[in-house]
Amino acid sequence: MDIASRLGRNLQDLRRGRGMSQQQMAKLAGLPRATWANLESGAANPTLQVIAKVAAALQVSFEELVSAPKATGRRYARDELKVKSRGPVTLRSLLPDPLPGLTLERLELPPRSGMTGVPHTPGTREYLTCESGSLTLTASGEKFELAPGDVVVFRGDQRHAYANPGSTTAVGYSVVVLAPAP
Repeated sequence: MDIASRLGRNLQDLRRGRGMSQQQMAKLAGLPRATWANLESGAANPTLQVIAKVAAALQVSFEELVSAPKATGRRYARDELKVKSRGPVTLRSLLPDPLPGLTLERLELPPRSGMTGVPHTPGTREYLTCESGSLTLTASGEKFELAPGDVVVFRGDQRHAYANPGSTTAVGYSVVVLAPAP
């Protein structure tokens, strides 16, 4: 299979996997629908700029757009995932492969500990959910108390901090959706 055909097949598979129409994907990528249809047919000879728009819209790498189909799944052992510590807090990445514009981390806060968050690029949204224990989020002067199952959405481009006021370890998950570049 030639590279144009692989690109077309991969685009079709990625689009369908997201449950989106060609029109929806074209709009998301900032391309005419006819261009998207030509890409999927394998008949197009796209510029690098077009491929970059497509990759950004699908949140995949250039390589994933043109590579031969891979296995449908892969298991990552705990030790393969990126782990970092910020003071007493442990942050474990839940995305083994980088996804442009998206960060998903598991936060583990020991009793009565906390951590200051790093403000992200303007327009960023952050979602924080508490799985166990209790979490307190302070963002832009507002304070949010989270119990298991609670979720708070806030502007991730502002000053923010996480704390565990409780006497047991707290676990939460942070999803950061970076604003697209202009």
